[in-house]
Amino acid sequence: MPGSLRPMDRHRYVADAVVTCDATDAVYTPGVVEVVGDRIAWVGPLDGEAVVDDSTTVHHLGGLLMPGLVNSHCHTPMTLVRGAGDGLPLDRWLREAMWPREGRMTAEDVWWGMTLGSAEMLRAGVTTSCEMYLFEEALVEAVTVSGARLVMTPGVLSALHADSHGHGSDRMVALAEFHARHHDPVGRITVGVAPHSAYDLGVAACSELADLARSLEVVLHLHVAETKMESAALEAEHGASIVRILAEHGVFGGRVLAAHCVWVDDADIAVLSDAGVAVAHCPVSNMKLGSGIAPLAAMLSAGVTLGLGTDGPASNDSLDLWEEVKMAALLARVAALDSTAVTPAQVLAMATRGAAAAVGLDDVGRLAEGFVADMIRIDLDHSTFVPVTEPSELLAHLVWAGSDRRVTDVWVAGEPVVVDGRVTNVDEDRARAEVSSRAVRLAEG
Repeated sequence: MPGSLRPMDRHRYVADAVVTCDATDAVYTPGVVEVVGDRIAWVGPLDGEAVVDDSTTVHHLGGLLMPGLVNSHCHTPMTLVRGAGDGLPLDRWLREAMWPREGRMTAEDVWWGMTLGSAEMLRAGVTTSCEMYLFEEALVEAVTVSGARLVMTPGVLSALHADSHGHGSDRMVALAEFHARHHDPVGRITVGVAPHSAYDLGVAACSELADLARSLEVVLHLHVAETKMESAALEAEHGASIVRILAEHGVFGGRVLAAHCVWVDDADIAVLSDAGVAVAHCPVSNMKLGSGIAPLAAMLSAGVTLGLGTDGPASNDSLDLWEEVKMAALLARVAALDSTAVTPAQVLAMATRGAAAAVGLDDVGRLAEGFVADMIRIDLDHSTFVPVTEPSELLAHLVWAGSDRRVTDVWVAGEPVVVDGRVTNVDEDRARAEVSSRAVRLAEG
């Protein structure tokens, strides 16, 4: 596999199959992806019009090339608390298992938790994650090392570290300063704003943070309607659903990413669609916590922009977005009693271009000219990828039988970050050891 790229190196990647996840869901068998520097210059069939000259390095990869997956909602440093509180419903899980341990975390703990999780995602072909967490500088530093792409939405939460991360003028100033330091739309780090939820912070605080996000022209990222009863007090006070409450208070006035949206009805979905609110669908976490089944098919039909997310590794407990791909489609079909409710092409789009759009990245999630060269190679030398008599079967195999074990190589902005199954920039043995020892301290208090 190729080494590091110089800024304008030209590389030609030839694969047995290229799944573009573009607007037409084009598939080329065999196919070619041309990369110049960190951008895709051309994608098409092997016998297409791409020009090869002496400046082009040709790589015959075999296998399948597709865009890197995008995890649209995650709290990756929760690798430090993975497995804690299993079997508790969300409210008790947060209060009894998560928040006490997270309240003891330091920035160094979070750096190691993010480092381990970033490596785990890269090996699964997840090139981008949208993170809602505290100690945001530590997350940026960790991902700068791992080589992944990061949408960092620093968390605002009253329940944890409220003196430094709660809602207040100091935190608002800190968020704006963090944005000024790190937001780089042409690089690998972009920044948003993340009020945890209306039930934690209150509606007025969410509205103020939405104003901040609009002033910075960045994504607002918050939890919405994850469980049936979480917003019951607010809904009783305002006489409306939490979706309509947030809309009426101006929270949905900009680019908004609403995580979960499990307990929404048709009227709520219409509000989300009309406001252009994107939804991060996290089916495995919703199942593990017994939160419910989001109305995915109805949201798709209404034109809501949808991405897939793992949620945190403590409520999943994996960062393997391939599980979300399969479970999202299966749950939608069984909930609708309709095997046509969600197609393989639709759910792959939710893991790539849909998720990229949801987190505010307009040049990520497709193998298409002008997009960043975030790519993954999948080994097709396995019985679950046989037979393929037409392109739709290949997409079906990816959805129903794809997994992190089939990912062999990963590139972010044209740079190899996983080579032959090995993460190149992270010492995973040390990261596992650090997270293990720090987790014991957090548990013991």
